[in-house]
Amino acid sequence: MLHRLPRAVKMDERPGLRAAVLGVVLGAGAYYCYCRWHRAKGRAGRRGETRVPPSVREEIPPSPHSMDADTLQKLIHLLKATDDPLIQEQALITLSNSAAFSVNQDIIRNLDGLSVIGGMLLDCTPAVKEKALNALNNLSMNIKNQEEIQVYITHVCKNIESAPLNSDLQLAGLRLLTNISVTNDYHDKMINQIPCLLHLLSEGSERTQMPSLPLLFDNCINRDILLRALVFAANLRRNMNNEDSIMTEDEYSEDSVFSMLCRDSKTFAQKLASLLHHPDTDVKEQVVRILTQ
Repeated sequence: MLHRLPRAVKMDERPGLRAAVLGVVLGAGAYYCYCRWHRAKGRAGRRGETRVPPSVREEIPPSPHSMDADTLQKLIHLLKATDDPLIQEQALITLSNSAAFSVNQDIIRNLDGLSVIGGMLLDCTPAVKEKALNALNNLSMNIKNQEEIQVYITHVCKNIESAPLNSDLQLAGLRLLTNISVTNDYHDKMINQIPCLLHLLSEGSERTQMPSLPLLFDNCINRDILLRALVFAANLRRNMNNEDSIMTEDEYSEDSVFSMLCRDSKTFAQKLASLLHHPDTDVKEQVVRILTQ
């Protein structure tokens, strides 16, 4: 029996008809491509060659939530068989959409789909890597999938660090790390990435950074946002106090995020004292965690 995880961030939480229609169209396109590719492969096999068709048509495929194991297996096979970035992107989009439904998350894992998708993080184009990260993000919504996806954390971190600042690829990697870090099972695999994450926090745009970190530690902030900020601060302090930590205080200036959270910041201490009167028990628990470390 799977334990329900705290709410995590899905691939894109921005509503809108245009985005929804685009997702359906792209998802359908991948399935069309597979049908055409499969038939073309059969015809080409008789001629001693294999080719991927340039266009798609035929009947409308099933919606992502109604895809059965056979259809998902064909998509995974297509992903393994083609080197065409456009086909890879569309197949990954379809798998990502189908992974929004819990039953498909288990099916894709059982079909070895996680390793196939994870393999796309290595030598593919940035656009393909982004779609692979989005798919893994949706697939990381249960514990068993996280156990397999965690082996790619190093590759995810490398992609985040090497991607252009504020790019879609960088954002996709950050979303996946957000889901994987909901529990503390794999924090040890991310600790060396903290300097990079702090850099993004201070240098990135509003898409990747917090507008002003001290402002988040306030009683008027949305409870979920406040709780995430406190958990982040508590985990950072705990890891910095860990004797295995490779970071030193000398690496950071006095006005850095690190200094505010991990040194004796008067402003931060005042914020925490105020939050001890917050009505939410979980919030107060995290404040106590920070103060006692």
